[in-house]
Amino acid sequence: MVKRRKNIYDPQNSDPYNISRSKIEFFLECPQCFYLDRRFGISRPDMPGWSLNSAVDQLLKNEFDNLRQNKQIHEVAKKHNINAIPFSHPDLAIWRDDYNKKIGASFLHKETNLNICGIIDDIWQNIDTKELHIVDYKSTSTEYPISLDHEYKQAYKRQMEVYQWIFRKLGHIISKTGYFFFANAAKNRPSFDSKLEFRTLILPHHADDSWVEPVIFEIKKCLDSDQIPEPSNTCQFCRYRKMIVAEKIKNKAKIQQTII
Repeated sequence: MVKRRKNIYDPQNSDPYNISRSKIEFFLECPQCFYLDRRFGISRPDMPGWSLNSAVDQLLKNEFDNLRQNKQIHEVAKKHNINAIPFSHPDLAIWRDDYNKKIGASFLHKETNLNICGIIDDIWQNIDTKELHIVDYKSTSTEYPISLDHEYKQAYKRQMEVYQWIFRKLGHIISKTGYFFFANAAKNRPSFDSKLEFRTLILPHHADDSWVEPVIFEIKKCLDSDQIPEPSNTCQFCRYRKMIVAEKIKNKAKIQQTII
């Protein structure tokens, strides 16, 4: 691993600085790791890509694009009494990052000069109210009932709320209700037969994005500071670094005692 040289925040630079939805979550997870990453290019170890999840996402986009062209409701949406069709817009490809620019939809928060951005999966439009619903695809494989109540699912909710905040700032009429479209791979088939079978489920989230802007100001304050913030109490990466330092100090003391 080497220090990153690009996308480093410089308090003296007047150009807008991109803060993605995932970096907002990163900051909430651990301000110290976020600061080291954005100010010094000291990133956490990379995680492997989720290629199967990406494949499911792309297939769902293909499926919903067919419905978008024909202005049709998805059958699973009908089962959940969701009267909405995939939304058509000239900027949809940009919002979904079809061109792999790593930006997606974005809004410049002028008070902080931070460009808040996020890559969405889809948007549906309510046929009756014309409001827009942010939609996020999720792939999983579990035999347990899927819900949004688990602790790690709170990040899902915040993800959607950031998206809603961005699109409201862009002037769109966004419903408080967003949808998670789950594709759950079955494990109880007698054989693989070179295919996966999925059960699909839609879960609504009645979102509240009021926390987003205060956190943007907190991020700006963090980035502008010359002091490294304290780590989160729950950050495993910071605990790991602290354990390494402690072991080094302990070993150094042992060596000195041996010499004496």
